[in-house]
Formats: sequence, structure tokens, C-alpha cells
Amino acid sequence: MKIRHVVLATLLAATSCAKRPDAILPADIPMAAYTGSSCPVLARELVREQENLATVSKAQNDAATGDAVGVFLIGVPTASTFGGDKEGQVSVAKGKVQAIQNAMRSKNCQRS
Repeated sequence: MKIRHVVLATLLAATSCAKRPDAILPADIPMAAYTGSSCPVLARELVREQENLATVSKAQNDAATGDAVGVFLIGVPTASTFGGDKEGQVSVAKGKVQAIQNAMRSKNCQRS
């Protein structure tokens, strides 16, 4: 009976671990939010958002690693438990990058 509880607790902890950034789907951000901007503005915004994506992806990757270590050592996904999971921020940043890129394609902007 105790083994069953340990297995159940381990499975629950493993399923609540932070995802790796590459496993997170982008949020649906409408391209229309960016089509009113000029190509130079879009290019600057793309660079800014790609830097943001890199930053939150690193934090998310660190959270996933922390969760894996926490589950292995104490059976608890520590990073997710204490607010380290940035899945929502990664999803939004990915969605913004895609929307900006789509807006740039629709306006035939040249990427520098």
C-alpha cells in the first residue's frame, strides 16, 4: 500500500514539473497587433522580443532543471512550487515573435 502512495506521489510530482522551452507552444497573438507599424519599428520590436524570449526561455530551462533535481532528491518539483515556472511568459513571447515575423512578411520587410 505504501509503495502505491509513493508511486502516485512521484507521478503527480513528475507531471507538475516545468516544461522545457522547446515543448511550449506559442500563444495566439494576432498579427494585426503589429501590421500598423513600419518595417524599421517591426525590426526593432522583433529584436527586443527575441531577447525577451531568450531570457524567459533560460529561466524556464533553469526551472525545468530545478524541478528534475527537486523531484529526484526530495520528490517535489521545487522550481515550479516556488514560482520559477515561466511557461506562460515563454508562450506569449513565442507568440509575439511569430506575430511580428508574420507582420514583417505581409509588409515585405527586409530583415537586417
